[in-house]
Amino acid sequence: MKHVRWLVLLPFLGMLGGPFVLNRVEPLVFGLPLLLAWLVACVVASSAVMGVIYLCDPARSETEQ
Repeated sequence: MKHVRWLVLLPFLGMLGGPFVLNRVEPLVFGLPLLLAWLVACVVASSAVMGVIYLCDPARSETEQ
């Protein structure tokens, strides 16, 4: 379980490193500049990662029974 919690760093690192690599207007992704689309994807990924961590948490299954 402790190793699953390290997944939290992935969206954070994506938000931190994205502007250095993706700071350009073209190409457009769904009408958004590339960097803005990347940051929106990182926010969505943060929610998905938190959901995975919640599902893998052993304390969650102990309290439900």
